[in-house]
Amino acid sequence: METIAVARHAMATRFEIVLNGEDPAALRAAGEEALDEIQRIEAQLSLYQPTSEIAHLNARAAQEPVRVTPSLFKLLKQARELSVETKGAFDITIAPLIRCWGFMGGTGRVPGAEELAEARANVGMDLVELNPKDFTVRFARKGVMLDLGAMGKGYAVERAADLIRDMGISSALVNGGTSSILALGSPPESESWKVAVQGPALSTDVAASPFATISLKDEALSVSAVWGKSFQSEGGSFGHVLDPRCGRPVKSALLAAVALPSATETDVFSTALLVGTKETYDYLLRIRPQARAACILASNELDHEQVISHGFDLLKFM
Repeated sequence: METIAVARHAMATRFEIVLNGEDPAALRAAGEEALDEIQRIEAQLSLYQPTSEIAHLNARAAQEPVRVTPSLFKLLKQARELSVETKGAFDITIAPLIRCWGFMGGTGRVPGAEELAEARANVGMDLVELNPKDFTVRFARKGVMLDLGAMGKGYAVERAADLIRDMGISSALVNGGTSSILALGSPPESESWKVAVQGPALSTDVAASPFATISLKDEALSVSAVWGKSFQSEGGSFGHVLDPRCGRPVKSALLAAVALPSATETDVFSTALLVGTKETYDYLLRIRPQARAACILASNELDHEQVISHGFDLLKFM
């Protein structure tokens, strides 16, 4: 049994793929083709590449119906369905709010009340008209903008794994940075892939350590967290993860992790859990009974974060 690893930078992160099999040349070819697919998806979905389908859609869809490729139309339809399922906690029309809070190419700022209200008026999947007859998309008003960042990486990981599977490889791990991973089959001489989930660094002097582990086989894992982009203002800290329903940075959770067969869905639901509450967590387990999930809920007292988990092996990290 041979093991081949390939890697490439895309979607502002490092994608790594480990493949196991008998033919090293075939493994490497499959890995490189999977990385090509990830880069193709980035070129299609990126908000920041002016030649992408999403950029073209954002520029034209408020003026006229815009025809998109069937694969993108299918993804937008799935995004709408998942927005409904998450009761609006996940919403790809969140881009006006990201821009309003200064996180679109910037370090962040607190918007004024009128500016925030205007941005909120341009958010909501009800403002996106999908016509399945001709694969066209139309925005109901000027100012609507799509951002698939909360599902694009999971979608790319899932498509890469599908391609590897279609090439006859039954053991592989597709890893998109620290946030999205899909385990295909199991590694040699093991029943599953064991993955650690990093917890928050509770101070600048202490490095983050794993707070949980999970075993994966033909299953994906996504982790969403509030740390990363943030700024300080008026004595408070404001993170880059925004609640599309109220238009403000989330405060209820620090981290959310979800495991399901679909990496696209794990990306979406980990975001929804981060935006939501304990009730959102309970709701996810009702609508996706096969899901495994873990959350670190925020607290006003630094040493009293609450960890809730189903299907993860928790480690002591606080």
